[in-house]
Amino acid sequence: MSVGITSHILDVSSGRPAVGVRIDLFRFDGGVAELLRSDVTNTDGRLPGPMLSGDDFTIGTYELLFHVGDYFRGKGVELPEPAFLDQVPIRFGVANNASHYHVPLLIAPWGYNTYRGS
Repeated sequence: MSVGITSHILDVSSGRPAVGVRIDLFRFDGGVAELLRSDVTNTDGRLPGPMLSGDDFTIGTYELLFHVGDYFRGKGVELPEPAFLDQVPIRFGVANNASHYHVPLLIAPWGYNTYRGS
């Protein structure tokens, strides 16, 4: 079992992985967000590796910010201005840094769903 934070994105409106979506990872300390890393999903809608692992993976509050508006615009989807969903933040707590936190996102232009995956 891997340890750290991972993610993947599925576009449920097309039934395919969401390719080329930027994801930013933040850690919160005293209410202040620190950007730790940005990456882009591959052809499977996955990141090339963990967003965070090893000694950098500590107990605390994190946020993944998914740039879904840019993804849908890039696919030619007509979105209103401002878009209903442009950036989707998922804030979550890590209570055990010896565990794997997989945070998948299922997206469509008008909704999303997430859960703690495996």
